[in-house]
Amino acid sequence: MLGAIVGDIVGSRFEWNNIKSKEFTLFTDQCFPTDDSVMTAAIAQALLDCGGDYTHLDEKAVYWMRKIGRQYPDCGYGGRFLDWLCSDDPRPYRSYGNGAAMRVSACGLLADSWEQAKALSRTVTAVTHDHPEGLKGAEATTAAIWLARQGKRIPEIRAYIQSNYYPLDFTLDGIRPAYTFDVTCQGSVPQAIEAFLESNGFEDAIRNAISIGGDSDTIAAITGGIAQAYYGIPQKIADKALGYLDPTLLAVVDEFRKRTE
Repeated sequence: MLGAIVGDIVGSRFEWNNIKSKEFTLFTDQCFPTDDSVMTAAIAQALLDCGGDYTHLDEKAVYWMRKIGRQYPDCGYGGRFLDWLCSDDPRPYRSYGNGAAMRVSACGLLADSWEQAKALSRTVTAVTHDHPEGLKGAEATTAAIWLARQGKRIPEIRAYIQSNYYPLDFTLDGIRPAYTFDVTCQGSVPQAIEAFLESNGFEDAIRNAISIGGDSDTIAAITGGIAQAYYGIPQKIADKALGYLDPTLLAVVDEFRKRTE
């Protein structure tokens, strides 16, 4: 899940100031963790809190998203999610926003089987993003992470995603000039997955994701979660990203890494 956080932090300064290039400094003093990092940590904490018994994962996901999320009221939540976060009676709201996909990397990294990974992804997503496209975007991301964990190569991952989720009938070079801001799963998850599929390393995947523009932090978070499972994270990049986290987020990352590394 640290890969998603890295992508989010690197992409944070480009969300409203897109760069259509892979040539940029990864980390600057303008970078910061956004809602993508906060919710990635919240879902990771919910999974850890289950202790291997996921019977009440939906309740724990709601609890930790609200408990951790409310500590960061100005980190960039979408309007409907912020309403959910502040509600006294939070209910799913048929969203198909890409927030469904940016927060699920821990599901693919912690699960013991593909069936369990899918179930975890669906459970933590459905508490807010219960639209079929939201569930699909989260599951496709989880699938790519799970397959990468199993040692599948990029052509195999591409084939699985194309057979089960999205056609991926484009290249980054082909879409880069015209691609614009799109917060839907169907308009950003395939692009994020393609950014990984065209990469030759973790850093290259993050640069690919940001280079197309659009919702840069979220696209890079999705890509980063997959890239971590496939390549791992260079220590220098991991250390730099961890330096942007406060004690609350850092504690979750540390606990999760102890469980999975």
